[in-house]
Amino acid sequence: MKYSQDRILTTHVGSLPRSKLVADTVFARERGETVADADDIFRDAVDAVVARQRDTGIDIVSDGEMSKISYATYIGDRVTGFAGDSDREPPADLEDYPGYLRKLASSGGTPTYRRPCCIGEIEVKDMGPVTTDIGNFKAALARHKPTEGFMNAASPGVIALFQPNRYYPTHEAYLYALADAMSHEYRAIVDAGLVLQLDSPDLGLGRHMMFKGRPDEEYRQLASLHVEALNHAIRNLPRDRVRLHICWGNYEGPHHRDAPLEMVLPIALEAAVGALLFEASNPRHAHEWEVMAAMDLPDDLILIPGMIDSTTNFVEHPRLVAQRIQRYADIVGRERVMAGTDCGFSTFAGFGAVDEDIVYAKLGSLVEGAAMASAALWR
Repeated sequence: MKYSQDRILTTHVGSLPRSKLVADTVFARERGETVADADDIFRDAVDAVVARQRDTGIDIVSDGEMSKISYATYIGDRVTGFAGDSDREPPADLEDYPGYLRKLASSGGTPTYRRPCCIGEIEVKDMGPVTTDIGNFKAALARHKPTEGFMNAASPGVIALFQPNRYYPTHEAYLYALADAMSHEYRAIVDAGLVLQLDSPDLGLGRHMMFKGRPDEEYRQLASLHVEALNHAIRNLPRDRVRLHICWGNYEGPHHRDAPLEMVLPIALEAAVGALLFEASNPRHAHEWEVMAAMDLPDDLILIPGMIDSTTNFVEHPRLVAQRIQRYADIVGRERVMAGTDCGFSTFAGFGAVDEDIVYAKLGSLVEGAAMASAALWR
């Protein structure tokens, strides 16, 4: 993957706002309906979102996850074993504030679509969707020529977080079945010449959802198992073509139950990846550059800290972005830092806290701040 050789490169976590037409098409397909021009809709949407990223100045772009209903539950048409729905399990921080939890639910602040359970054997069902996504994205990359392209894929752990196991005898067996099935998608993305981004909020968000109420040591053991399964899935892929995203949940809330970075980071560092994307702007985690400064980090790991928040409509000042970038450059060196975002801007189709035009204003500020930082770091 590219790194910041003569200036700070910019990227983001992956999902970007979808038009109403695209969101409606995604949901129609989720309901099993046929949309005659769906292929054209998604192809045109990918081309448009790559063009807008390029025009904004983002270096390492994504397809915006245009064809996916969400970053974790999209796998239903790609692997077998999933059906039905499952109960919603709110994060522990929102349970502590039930009034706010009710407010979110009543205001449409939380997505309400289906989250299937695992009820059968997990195997590859259809490689067609990932092949189509790759084709659409590569065509857009060839047309608009950004620095590089990355494509998101759900980690085994985040699939398990949102789609509970009702079939396999153990959690470990479930994770490894997911790893074996998803490894084909991972390989296809890398073989296409794209950077693979594995989304693994289970390592952060999972602490106050999937693992809430459990002792810290049990969380560490289970989260490490998630990383072991992930490493199994990517065991034959070059680590410098894979990056890992961790977060504590892409929602505005108290987040006072978030596991601290000093607990999550050692587990994330077990992953055989070349770059790490993590939240570094939101008010609960912005101070944790101190953790990075104190940690013995691998010499070849690229850090992609979130320099802008993905849950508010504030447009960060470019000077603030530059300051944040310089802080991390002081820790690991300018070549090993990229400017990223805390999370995706539309992790669920049709749902996003930030207005679409403001999303691109924020990304523009990211680009401007990276240029300011570059001028200081390479002077």
